[in-house]
Amino acid sequence: MTSTPLRPTRRGLLTAAAAGTGLIAVPGLADRAVAGAPYVQKPLPSAWFYDYGTNAEMRWESVSPREYLTSPERLFVRDHTATPSIDASTYTLRIFGDALATPRASDQAVSLSYADLRSLPVTRLTTVHECTGNGRSFFASQQGTPAPGTQWKLGAVGAVAWEGVRLATVLERVGLDPRAVSVMATGLDADYVSGGVDYGPVRRPFPVSKALDDALLVWGADGRDLLPDHGFPIRLVLPGWVGIASIKWLGSLEVSATRQTSPWNTIWYRMTGGSYPPDSPPLTVNPVRSALELAWGATLARRQVVGLTGRSWSGAGPIDHVDVSTDGGGTWQRARIRRGGHREAWTQWEFDWRAPSRGDHVVMARATDVAGRQQPLVTPYNENGYFFDAVVRHPVTIV
Repeated sequence: MTSTPLRPTRRGLLTAAAAGTGLIAVPGLADRAVAGAPYVQKPLPSAWFYDYGTNAEMRWESVSPREYLTSPERLFVRDHTATPSIDASTYTLRIFGDALATPRASDQAVSLSYADLRSLPVTRLTTVHECTGNGRSFFASQQGTPAPGTQWKLGAVGAVAWEGVRLATVLERVGLDPRAVSVMATGLDADYVSGGVDYGPVRRPFPVSKALDDALLVWGADGRDLLPDHGFPIRLVLPGWVGIASIKWLGSLEVSATRQTSPWNTIWYRMTGGSYPPDSPPLTVNPVRSALELAWGATLARRQVVGLTGRSWSGAGPIDHVDVSTDGGGTWQRARIRRGGHREAWTQWEFDWRAPSRGDHVVMARATDVAGRQQPLVTPYNENGYFFDAVVRHPVTIV
C-alpha cells in the first residue's frame, strides 16, 4: 500500500496506558488495562523489534535457532489503522450473501458468537504468516528502485501454530449454494482513510475453493487466545497466501455467486508499475524467501568454522533445498536441513563457513521449493514494493 495513516507509536500508547491505569508493560506478556478497560497494544522491546509506529518488524538476530515457532509476543505487526478493542462476550461473526443455501441479505445474516465458533470441531495448523511487503527495503538498497511503504527487511514473517475451525465446516453448517464463487471477509477495525479518501473497512475477497480447502477461522495461536494485535477474538487465516488475505478482527463473511472486489485486491495487493500489465491479477500465493538468523551487518569472530543458521519458506509448499554463498554469489554450496517444514511452514537450515578470511563479506541464501520455484537474483520492480523474493545480499564482517 502506498500510504498509511499515522498514529502514535506503540511505545507511546503503552506509556500512556501505564500512566493512566497503573499498568506495567512487561516484554513477553500480552498486557491488558485494568478494571475491564480496553486492551493495549503488545510491548515492542527494541531487542526484538524494529518499531515503525504503525507496524513492527521482528529482528532476525533475536530468533533462537532452537525454536521453530514464532511466539505471539515476537510476531510482526501490520495494521492499516489501529488495533481495536473487542469484547469476546459480545462478539458475533455475521455470514450472509446470495450464495448461501438460503440467500440472506446483510440485515438477515446468520450470527455466530465467539462461544458458537469455539464449540465447533477444532483444527490446528502451523503455517508461515507473512506481510506482502516483506523485504520491500531491498528494492532500494539492493536494486536501486525504491518503493514507498514500510521499509521491511525480512522480519515481517513468522511461523504460527494456529487453532480454530475450518471455514468449510462453518459454511457446511450454515448451508452453501453450489453456485458460490467468492467470499468477502471484512474486519472490525476502523475505516481506512488515505489521501482524504475513506475506503471503508479493510476487506478482501477470496475464492470459495480456498474457503473449502484450508481456510481457518482462528481464535488461538501458540496454545493461547490471540493477542489483540493479531486479530482477537477471531481472525481468518488463508494458509500460504499473502498476509492481507488473512483478515484480522473478522466481522463478516459475504458469500456470493459472483466475483467480488475491494480496494484491497484492485487498487492494492496486485502488481502495478514497472513492466507489469495493467490487468495483473490480485496477489495470492507467497513466493520463496530465505533469511539468515543474523543482525544486518553482523560482526562475527573469526574461527576455523563459523556456523550460520537460517530459515527458508514458500507459500506453495515445503522447501526442497537451500544453497549458501559466502562470496557474494560467486560460488554456492548446499546447506544442511535441520528441520523441514510441513506444507506452508518454514524450513530451518545450517551451514558451516570454513576458514573465513577477516574483512567484509556478502552472505547469500537461495532456496528452492518442492514446486521448483527458486529465488531469483533480481526481483522485477513494482510500484508498491510487493513480493521481493530475490536472494538477499547480507553483509557480514569477520574480525
